[in-house]
Amino acid sequence: MSFLLSYLPARKTREAANHAEEDAPVEKVSSKAGSDSEHAFKGAEITVLEGDLDVSPGDLTFEEDVAGGMGRHLGVFSCTLLIVGKVIGTGIFSTPSSILESVGSVGAVMMLWLLGFVLSFCGLFIWLEFGTMFPRSGGEKVYLEAAYKRPKYLATIVFAANAILLGFSASGCIVFAENILICAGVAAGQWNSRGIAVGVIVFVTALQGFTPRLGVFIMNILSVFKIVILLFIVITGWVVLSGRTSIADPHVNFRNAFAGSSHSSYDYATATFKVLYSYGGWSNVNYVMNNVKNPIRTLKIAGPLGLAICTVLYILANVSYFAVASKEEIQTAGVTVASLFFGKNVITVTFSQSRVNQELAKEGIPLPFGNRFWASNWPTGKTPFPGLLIHLIPTIIVILAPPPSVAYPFILDVEGYPDQIINVFIVIGLFWLRYHKPNLPRPFKVWWPLAVFFLASAVFLLVAPFLRPPGGVGDTPPLPYYLYCLVGIAILATGVLYWAAWRKLPKLFGYEWVPRKETLDDGTVVTLYSSRKLQ
Repeated sequence: MSFLLSYLPARKTREAANHAEEDAPVEKVSSKAGSDSEHAFKGAEITVLEGDLDVSPGDLTFEEDVAGGMGRHLGVFSCTLLIVGKVIGTGIFSTPSSILESVGSVGAVMMLWLLGFVLSFCGLFIWLEFGTMFPRSGGEKVYLEAAYKRPKYLATIVFAANAILLGFSASGCIVFAENILICAGVAAGQWNSRGIAVGVIVFVTALQGFTPRLGVFIMNILSVFKIVILLFIVITGWVVLSGRTSIADPHVNFRNAFAGSSHSSYDYATATFKVLYSYGGWSNVNYVMNNVKNPIRTLKIAGPLGLAICTVLYILANVSYFAVASKEEIQTAGVTVASLFFGKNVITVTFSQSRVNQELAKEGIPLPFGNRFWASNWPTGKTPFPGLLIHLIPTIIVILAPPPSVAYPFILDVEGYPDQIINVFIVIGLFWLRYHKPNLPRPFKVWWPLAVFFLASAVFLLVAPFLRPPGGVGDTPPLPYYLYCLVGIAILATGVLYWAAWRKLPKLFGYEWVPRKETLDDGTVVTLYSSRKLQ
């Protein structure tokens, strides 16, 4: 039993005290903790119980973690658009066809979009509680570290495997490339679209890495542009529904809306993954908290506001789709529903993902060529260009390697499955901390039934894809219907193996890893490890 308990989320015990040398220092951060902290926590104080080693995520103190880079420069406006730009993208334009094909009816599609809205807000409130408790960059990395302290670094490296191997922007780059070719009147071939897609991600990486303030400005402009595009679609739908266009019966899809609905739980699970992908991005601010002004207040405003804007536009856009086109037209449209619009804001995705990659490197996780480089803000001293490179490499591989026709829907499914596994552990960690650390300051507290509903839905989404669909064929033939689940699990398992090779294997050869902290030239503090023979 003691062996099993050691793998549960951390709690304050005598055994934990014996491992105090492995735990991160506990910080007390207030408005007097330096210039950046003073600006960040104006009118607010964050206090972690003195001497409570079990709740401080990672090995770096709060002051060490926020050191370096551009400091706090993102306000409510930029953070709201950071969410909008990440959420609105390829999903709302390209997934309606595959969702309709899976569930079979307009009514079921609309119910799934409403379910996605409810689940996203439940998740947002959970992430708000964690984000206001631990206002650091990294998102789920930080929250898993706070809850799951044993085995040390296991949660961090499993999350890193998912974040690095699946944290790419390939789909957004491919859709953008296809749009450019359509606008130019050129047929989208296998290699001209891929070449443009690679050029897009390289350009965005250079933009964010060498001109970060310009990158933020363009990111905001593109997010506003996306809102304008969706408003145009919504208004067009209203005009069509008014009956003053050449479309004979714009209400036909809304009569007997549930006719033809699928009765397969597999179909609904895979369709829900696509809906949640379209809503994905509501936690985007949680990944960049070190760059946010007054992070607690800003997160509590920007999170609900950004997701609410996207939800209203999503629901109304779907109404417009079904008013303008027949079910058959939408089902056969495939990715071409997005042919006149940009994909996901690649700039927004790279901005947040690079910060997550930097946080993983700062924590001391072994990476090729050493952690100093990957954790740094080289070469400008303001933005994590090495973290952008970690994002760039898998994106180029995914763009060039698989066939696009099968790869796009399969990638959506694969990205969603490991995220649900992580979500399950996040919610369990939330309840664990609520029970064992009830006195921790919580500037925001989610209503527990919402967290239970989110947990139950995540568990369902993990189980349902393994149920055999009608005919035994999934939505990505000729691939087996369960393959994306196994790939997602394998990616997380890769993290477990990497952790074992790093933390356990050296002991078999008589060595151990000794941590130390080092401050880089740009002010970033990084944890480094060196080997030492066991005494």
